[in-house]
Amino acid sequence: MTNLPFGLDINNLIGDLRVLSWEAADILIYYSNLIRNQKEKAKIIQNKTPDDPVTLADLKVNKMVINGINKNYKIFGWDILSEENAKDESNYFEAKSDFCWVLDPLDGTKDFIQGTGNYAMHLALNYKQKPLIGVVLIPEKNQLWISNGRKSWCESRDGTYLKTNLSQNKRRIHDMTIVTSKNHRNVTLKKVIEKLNFKDQIIMGSVGCKISSILRGESNIYICLSLPGESSPKDWDFAAPEAILKTAGGSLTNLNNDELSYGGSNFEQGGIIVATSDKFSHNSICTEIMQIIRKYDLYPFD
Repeated sequence: MTNLPFGLDINNLIGDLRVLSWEAADILIYYSNLIRNQKEKAKIIQNKTPDDPVTLADLKVNKMVINGINKNYKIFGWDILSEENAKDESNYFEAKSDFCWVLDPLDGTKDFIQGTGNYAMHLALNYKQKPLIGVVLIPEKNQLWISNGRKSWCESRDGTYLKTNLSQNKRRIHDMTIVTSKNHRNVTLKKVIEKLNFKDQIIMGSVGCKISSILRGESNIYICLSLPGESSPKDWDFAAPEAILKTAGGSLTNLNNDELSYGGSNFEQGGIIVATSDKFSHNSICTEIMQIIRKYDLYPFD
């Protein structure tokens, strides 16, 4: 496969990612069950900051995955960017290789704590700031979404395959179902969604869970809106989901239909990001959203 380091076998790599992912599932489900007990909950939540909680599950999966990658593939000298390590100033990250693993050990930590089941693990291999390979694990659904850079698929722990089912016949916004955030909604995004007048709306946590709902055909579009000067999603939120959605036939870009670039300042992915189930109609959908936002002056564009 092109763009992979010389001597790396893609099938062996996917096999190892599969093993790491189901080990991560065991850890996440264990703590998900444990955290329902109020006495255990206090021990599991390590950082109790409401906007950015961290649990033992985050830390355990983070360590396990990084150790697994380093053990099996240290000879390739690629970098590993992890959400948990990036939070620690002592683990200052500076990419030295064209290849960089991007890890979010627990995307949707708030949902994890709340017990909704809408949480995921993201792991992507980026090449020159673009996602090449992606894994999104959703333990509570027994689903492991994988992109090997050419195609995407989903499998359960027993190896059963689930085909992608992107709804590519919905090319009018009024016919679309939007999937949107449960814990990160804002007034501006709410106004945008109201003006766009979607057919239906699904609310859930975790970017990985939302993109997988598009892959399963339950929804058609996801919009992420960050206001200038306020917190934004990061590289680890989008890299793995983007890799899977794009090779499945969907698209994920900013509102100008520009591809996301990773490894930037503070790893932030700000502005307005749109994911859709159909790469062919994606640009026109972005244009229509832009027109509505400008018409009603809903977002402070530069």
